Amino acid sequence: MTTPSTDIMDDDRRTVRLAEHLAFSSSFQPLFNEGMTLVDETAVYLDGPGRSEAKQLSKVASTLYAAESMRLTTRLMQIASWLLLQRAANQGDMSRAQVEAEKRKVRLESFHSKNDTALFNELPEGFRDLVDRAHKLERRIAMLDREIYGGLQVRSADAPNPVGEQLALLKTAFHA
Repeated sequence: MTTPSTDIMDDDRRTVRLAEHLAFSSSFQPLFNEGMTLVDETAVYLDGPGRSEAKQLSKVASTLYAAESMRLTTRLMQIASWLLLQRAANQGDMSRAQVEAEKRKVRLESFHSKNDTALFNELPEGFRDLVDRAHKLERRIAMLDREIYGGLQVRSADAPNPVGEQLALLKTAFHA
């Protein structure tokens, strides 16, 4: 006869974690392709049509476009980093422990967009579409990440404060 605690342990070993199965199986390839395609599409857009469309914007909208472009490219680089780490684990090039150590450098859902402002609607439709798709993909990947590797990590007191770092850079730049 088994004890209740033994039954629970057996159930945990038999539990299929769908997010983990997705990230560590051939089912991961469509997500990887989607992310890398979005990175490529964004690069082509920003270097081509986006550049000429941005020149036609008002000064204020142009400033928002520049800021959102930086957020978008940063977001996509974080997504690409996560996807490449998962692919390396999926292909056996990295252990799960190595991926966990490296993915601490990846920040998902940390670059908020100003798409809730009325001015955001003045930006080119193609650009807004890329921002929207990147947000949706980032949320999906962040959800997968939390399901696979656990909840959000609590920042320790001695960890660098990204806002503080940016303020220090600004002070240095403006000699304040």
